[in-house]
Amino acid sequence: MGDLSVQRLTKTFSTEGGSLEILRDVELQMNRGDSLAITGPSGSGKSTLLYILGTLDRPTSGNVRIQGQDPFTLTPEPLALFRNRHVGFVFQDHHLLPQCNVLENVLIPALAGSGAGAVEEERARKLLDRVGMGSRLTHRPAQLSGGERQRVALCRALINQPLLLLADEPTGNLDQVTAESVGKLLLELNQELQTLLIVVTHSLDLAGKFPRRVELKQGALVERA
Repeated sequence: MGDLSVQRLTKTFSTEGGSLEILRDVELQMNRGDSLAITGPSGSGKSTLLYILGTLDRPTSGNVRIQGQDPFTLTPEPLALFRNRHVGFVFQDHHLLPQCNVLENVLIPALAGSGAGAVEEERARKLLDRVGMGSRLTHRPAQLSGGERQRVALCRALINQPLLLLADEPTGNLDQVTAESVGKLLLELNQELQTLLIVVTHSLDLAGKFPRRVELKQGALVERA
């Protein structure tokens, strides 16, 4: 069993016309250092799958285990702590707090865990240095470019040293050159920090940089060369 193990996962929504099956018998095994790009048309269930893997949504049936633990057996408060400790999210929109500076934004997830002390602040500074933002610590989001804001969001996702780094269209709002840079950075940090990286994207350019690519087709994952 991998660090992430998904078995026979399904997700069904109730509609006026009956049940709508979005995910069907999804199987996935991954370990630290692995990276995966998931493509597929709009409405195919890519984001739904990502949210289930990140414990923001629950499957209708099937099994998800993260480092051997089924997070969906947890009550809401322990589940939130589990998510904070094990999962980092990067979205298409950076979701940075406008009133906080770069360093403060990165430290926000640490506040929900054991606290943002000297160790966490040093880790944040090192992450920001690594992504080329070390000289912008006191800047607020409005003073940054789109690519810079997404780099800060990436550091925020990594501040608690999560096992899972989940990115939903992380380059969707960026120009081609900036998107190339952010995509490269995601893969480099995945290897350096030995996270488990899953990216949902419409960008075939971004997906093509990943060693493993799958397409979500009719609710199931199909491996792509």
